[in-house]
Parts: sequence; structure tokens; C-alpha cells
Amino acid sequence: MSRQAERSDATRAELVRAARELFASRGYAAVGTQEIVRRAKVTRGALYHHFEDKRDLFRAVHEQIERELTEAIGAELADSDPGDPLEALRTATRTFLDACTEPEIARITLLDAPSVLGWDEWRRIDERYGLGLAMAGLQMGMESGRLRRQPVKPLAHLLLAAMGEAGMVIANAGDPKAARAEVEPAILSLLDGLAA
Repeated sequence: MSRQAERSDATRAELVRAARELFASRGYAAVGTQEIVRRAKVTRGALYHHFEDKRDLFRAVHEQIERELTEAIGAELADSDPGDPLEALRTATRTFLDACTEPEIARITLLDAPSVLGWDEWRRIDERYGLGLAMAGLQMGMESGRLRRQPVKPLAHLLLAAMGEAGMVIANAGDPKAARAEVEPAILSLLDGLAA
């Protein structure tokens, strides 16, 4: 990689880092591009070289968080009992619900992303990162005989929708940790209802 490409990547990463901090602390609407470039210590031209506009930068921040969340769930799954796919799904669910109590994830991914990006784009991004993971977990459960056989993709979509709604409940709650404790049994009972 050339030095210019390295500098370009570093500038882009710094813009994403600065925007992420600001969006997490105050929300998309309360953050201006001038503040982002000041925090990143770059020029406004650098922002528009890397991103179409503030919304495009927000999309990059949101996707970074989604990627990290998927990686965190994957890491938890790697540590779970490989012989029990249903327990792996429970582990993934708990990891997601825990993440929803984090102010950064709640603000950016659950509260701002649907309105900033629009429902369709927000769902496409969510599906890009979460759908494959959900489908793999469900498929493993069905192949092992722990889950009843049924079409995997529609079930994964419905599971993601339930998880998204649980995340919204947590993110919008006055006490996210209490809301997380309230929604966990409901989500886990949905998973238990899939057992063979």
C-alpha cells in the first residue's frame, strides 16, 4: 500500500472515529460536519473526499458498529458448547441484548439509524450482518435435531425482527438494564418454542 493510500485510510478512519464519538454522545441531529472535522483534525474537503455527506459518514459508523457486534456474537458462539446449537442461539441472543444496553449502540444503531438511513436501508444493513449468523445458527440447530425443521430464511428474518424490537425496547427504556432483564425471558421463550 502506498503512503498516500495509507494516509487516506488513516484520514477516513479518523473521521469515522470522531463521528462515532459525537453521534454516540449527542445523536446524529445534534452533530454538525464542522464539529466532526474539528474533532478529527482534518479539513472539510477531506470529509467530502471520503464521504458523500454526513448521512454517508453516519452509514459508515453504523456499519462499523454492526460489524463489531457481529464479531462479538461470533466470538461468544466460538466459546459456547458446539454440541448444543440451541444454547448457542441463546448465547447469541444474550450477547445482543447486553450490547443493546450500551449507550453507543442504543443511540447510533437502534435509535438514530432507522430514521437517518430509512427503514429499508437500516434493515438491509442489519440483514447483511445478522441474517447470515441467524440462518447459520438455525440451520445447525435443525441439522442437529435440536430445532424443528422448517424454512430457515423466513424464520431467521422473524427472529431478527424480534431481536430488533427487543433492542428498541431496551434502547428506549428509562432503565435499559431493567428493560433488558424483562425482554430476555420473552426472546428465549421464542427460541425454546423452536425446539424439536
